[in-house]
Amino acid sequence: MFKRIFCALALSASTLQAAEIDTYVGKENVSEVPTKVAVLDIAALDTLAALGVQLAGVPENVYVDYLSDVTAGVPTIGNIFEPDFEAVNALAPDLIVVGGRSSTHMRAMSDMAQTIDMTIWEDTVGQGLDRLEAYGAIFGKESEAEALAEAFTQKLALAKTALDGKGTALVVLTNGPKISAYGAGGRFGWLHEKLGLEEAVKDVEQTTHGEAISFEFIKEANPDILIVVDRLAAIGRPGESAATTLDNPLVAETTAWKNGNVVYLNAADIYISGGGIQSMNRTLDVILSVFAAG
Repeated sequence: MFKRIFCALALSASTLQAAEIDTYVGKENVSEVPTKVAVLDIAALDTLAALGVQLAGVPENVYVDYLSDVTAGVPTIGNIFEPDFEAVNALAPDLIVVGGRSSTHMRAMSDMAQTIDMTIWEDTVGQGLDRLEAYGAIFGKESEAEALAEAFTQKLALAKTALDGKGTALVVLTNGPKISAYGAGGRFGWLHEKLGLEEAVKDVEQTTHGEAISFEFIKEANPDILIVVDRLAAIGRPGESAATTLDNPLVAETTAWKNGNVVYLNAADIYISGGGIQSMNRTLDVILSVFAAG
């Protein structure tokens, strides 16, 4: 009798721990709460850290300074492009999280432990919030995930209100002296779609690296708001800064430049950890610091 009760309780606990989640490649079942988690994606690391999940293995370079404390002293397992397979195997994780740049290694990682692809790409905000919900379910932190989602949604609404009536926007990425533009359908498109920002140019080529543009292009677009991502700053490489690149007579003729509405985002936040709940909040904080609601 006692044995039957014990088995029933064990089955009940297992059922409570099981989670069916949405991943980038479909639904996945995580049968029990992982205790040793290896992460090879910075957006995933961002959100897991926000939930207070302890990590057993992280990339050797996380690029974003706000994650330095939570990764300090944690064993490294390669980088976001190339995992250290021996280090991962020695760690003996019970869950591996890949995404974005590391997602191509999912099959190889799956030979060592259950691996989930948590890529965030086509819909930064939607997929970012989906990942937050999934991690909450996996680690029994549903209430924490809901609170983070609600706080972000409120901040998003506040930023949208702050930008209401401020005119058109152009999102550009600098790579030293080179410049590319991104539209609503691009990797930074949520800045248009979720914040209600009208595009200064509506037919920007939608490619991973944006459409190569010139200073003349920016002048002709004449955005009311110029949103800037500095790729070299994001990846920690030396070279001409975005502020130096854009300090040009043609750019200076735009309404955005004249009115001081040039927004330099924390580049690594949106370029490396985009879709992480902390990253998205930090990006909104920068925008709100320039356009205070009311």
